[in-house]
Amino acid sequence: MAAEQMADEGDERPPARPLDAVDRDILRILQQDGRASIRSVSDRVHVSRANAYARINRLIEDGVIRGFSARVDHERAGQGSSAYITLKIVQNSWRTVRRQLTELPGTAHIALVSGDFDVLLLVHSADNRALRELVLTKIQAIPEVLSTRTLLVFEETDLDPAKPSDQAARRDG
Repeated sequence: MAAEQMADEGDERPPARPLDAVDRDILRILQQDGRASIRSVSDRVHVSRANAYARINRLIEDGVIRGFSARVDHERAGQGSSAYITLKIVQNSWRTVRRQLTELPGTAHIALVSGDFDVLLLVHSADNRALRELVLTKIQAIPEVLSTRTLLVFEETDLDPAKPSDQAARRDG
């Protein structure tokens, strides 16, 4: 697919301003705890509360921070089956397919990719029966989807955004 076909017409935003070390530290803190208070953030990055507040708002306005969310244990939340699904789609149909995939229950991540397939989709469902139903009756029913391949997830680990090696690199660097 051509690059111009991948870009959305609605993505005509100016480029984000460059991030400095304080901005990157704020991002790291908010990735670890999206509920961190402005006071806590300002204390940890050694700036005033007003400065921290302004920086966070700028990061939101620039689209660097796209939102705040909770990290969910899908199994404990009743979604014990997860899968990556690869899709081959009709050329020039990305926007249409993406719109339909976002409406599917359990869709967690959608990516347009290069390689042997066009789309990589992460889904969570109650069990394998629900997953099978999702793939066979919903995804494969999308006219622009040419083929699918389902990769069951047996175990997954969410990585902590602030790994100890990253912190050591910042201290040593």
